[in-house]
Amino acid sequence: MATLREIKGRIISITSTRKITSAMKMVSSSKLHKAQIALRNMIPYARSLHHITDTLLADGFNVPLSEKRPVRRAALVVFASDSALCGAFNTNTLRELQRTLATYRSRRVDVTLYAVGKKVSDFARREGLHVARHYEKLSGTSAFEPLAALADELTALFEKQEIDCVELIYHRFKSIGTQILTCEPFLPLTVDSDTASPATEYILEPDRTSLVAALVPRCLRFRLYTALLHSSTSEHAVRVIAMQTATDNADELIDELTIAYNKSRQQSITNELLDIVGGAVNG
Repeated sequence: MATLREIKGRIISITSTRKITSAMKMVSSSKLHKAQIALRNMIPYARSLHHITDTLLADGFNVPLSEKRPVRRAALVVFASDSALCGAFNTNTLRELQRTLATYRSRRVDVTLYAVGKKVSDFARREGLHVARHYEKLSGTSAFEPLAALADELTALFEKQEIDCVELIYHRFKSIGTQILTCEPFLPLTVDSDTASPATEYILEPDRTSLVAALVPRCLRFRLYTALLHSSTSEHAVRVIAMQTATDNADELIDELTIAYNKSRQQSITNELLDIVGGAVNG
């Protein structure tokens, strides 16, 4: 049985840990609120942009970025976090990455990795994967320029036929309690028939070719940026839940240890009283 000093030491240690997890939860809650606002403001614009682009491409208007060809070289853009303490967020992402890599390897496809988040970079380093770009300070942020540059780079590689397809792996934020792990195609460009409205007649100025040339790159940049916002919001949401769970567990342990401490203290006092009474009787 643990001594009073040992139990008290454990209570002090767990109390200190609880203060840390509680503070981290409050910080993550603040970051989550900001990330939700950024995502909420971004989604209507992104949807409208995708709708316009899909409508322009819906009736068979071909662009080089929509060319489908045999896949020999693929690129994966994977979004994870820079730090831990966010539940199964990184574990699930890396598990999906492993599954996707196994699928490509079975088809003898060369894969190039674009790692957004230190956890992806560390995994790639351990597995000996080829990483074309590391982005280790983007996760949990809403920086647009690095993602826009990455989208332009991937577009240029696809047009030069140096890669044949691009996929994104990230968590899509649905609610604080629900984040959906998603693996979706980025290139070649596909048309969403649900959002396109080819039957509607539009007056296009200056012409369709010019509009498509201007909108498609912008659409791809914002698709990549939206994935970052979803991943960042999901990371903060998972960390809030993880820190809340850790705080609750610390509270339960403190309560249990406090009861054990009081019982041991009462027993110690009782034993001392018995010794005193026994000594008086014997005397």
